[in-house]
Amino acid sequence: MGKAKEMRIEHDFIGEKEIPNDVYYGIQTFRALENFPITGIPISSSHTLIRGLAYVKKAAAMANKKLKVVPEKVADAIIKACDAIISGELHDQFPVDVIQGGAGTSTNMNANEVIANKALEIMGEEKGRYDIVHPNNHVNFSQSTNDAYPTAFRIALYEKMGLLIESMKLLEASFARKGEEFKNILKMGRTQLQDAVPMTLGQEFSAIAVTIREDIQRVEEARALITEINLGATAIGTTINAPEGYPELATEYLREITGIPVILSTNLVEATQDTGAYVQISGVFKRVAVKISKICNDLRLLSSGPRAGLNEINLPKMQPGSSIMPGKVNPVMPEVVNQVAFQVIGSDVTITMAAEAGQLQLNVMEPVIAHNLFNNMKIMCNAFKALKERCIDGITANEEVCKGMVLNSIGIVTALNPILGYEVSASIAKEALTTGGSVYDIVIEKGLMSREKLDEVLSVDNLMHPKFIN
Repeated sequence: MGKAKEMRIEHDFIGEKEIPNDVYYGIQTFRALENFPITGIPISSSHTLIRGLAYVKKAAAMANKKLKVVPEKVADAIIKACDAIISGELHDQFPVDVIQGGAGTSTNMNANEVIANKALEIMGEEKGRYDIVHPNNHVNFSQSTNDAYPTAFRIALYEKMGLLIESMKLLEASFARKGEEFKNILKMGRTQLQDAVPMTLGQEFSAIAVTIREDIQRVEEARALITEINLGATAIGTTINAPEGYPELATEYLREITGIPVILSTNLVEATQDTGAYVQISGVFKRVAVKISKICNDLRLLSSGPRAGLNEINLPKMQPGSSIMPGKVNPVMPEVVNQVAFQVIGSDVTITMAAEAGQLQLNVMEPVIAHNLFNNMKIMCNAFKALKERCIDGITANEEVCKGMVLNSIGIVTALNPILGYEVSASIAKEALTTGGSVYDIVIEKGLMSREKLDEVLSVDNLMHPKFIN
């Protein structure tokens, strides 16, 4: 038989529990594990949130040390413990489920207990010696879950949004390169899935790059909203239990150690109860998802075929597309990004309802908001990277197919409007559609224009880069 695991006894005002001595978390974390077996996803899955918590606790300890409200030796041990977590240690010691009751109290206490026990270890003491370093009395001093948790959440959001922006910039650059590569390929533009007027394939891809660039700007604008924090607000924004000067000092330290331009809210009561920034951010993510999904729909249309579709572009072949149809290849990369977009769009409803569900001085639903925002950023980053590397970078054009569709199209009759007028041009289009003849031949047969002028108007160069001719 194996050796029995060594245990320690911890207590809270509800009672006592045996805690395995090899873990750094304590009784309140264990209660959360019992109470919230919800998603099976621990907060340790979000390393940015764990680092955010450690940054907040470090800034708090630095301020408490400066203000002499926590013993210097204890504060120094807490700071070192936080540094260990920031560097990547002990992230597996955060097992609490991402969705939990209590407005994030379980997450905050998980951090307090891990930091306290790591600080004890640094001081050469045994885990659980809370008479020396206490999770509440020392690690959580001058704080409440209601300011520590949302501040950590915002630090993590800022970091993750930076990663999202980088992934979007790489995707934008990939489309822009294709825009340049395809700039001399003539094709038919379409509106309402009907032939419209000619354009270049390069213009189509360049326009996609621009729309992604605009969304990058919107994400950057939304990111700026989360730099306003309520650290020092404590329970509801009145700063109860925090020494004078603590909010400003802790915010200054947090700005210094994270490099994030955080600012203290001018009204801590409002900042503690308001979750509007998360709704705004989620709305921007939804915008990004909607537009990327539309782009993926277009890629699927343009590559449809190869014999019975548009077949204007070729997507890289990633895998066999059917268990029954030999040779079939599907546009799997745009398809998976479509599904990611649907997830993000659906999550926006959850975030919206969670923000609406706050009452009076606090919104207790922040854990589900955090989970959805973090998950959305994770899957979007992964999806955009995969789309760029396994699809966009490898797209090729079927130049002759694109050109042939233009030259055989009725849509080129629009270029004759300034010369022949709308009514005559419409009659040419109708005849071409009815007889199957070409616009070019009908104009010549009817003697409506000289061949020289018609060649000028319908030249490939003029169709790609239209000049006004009458």
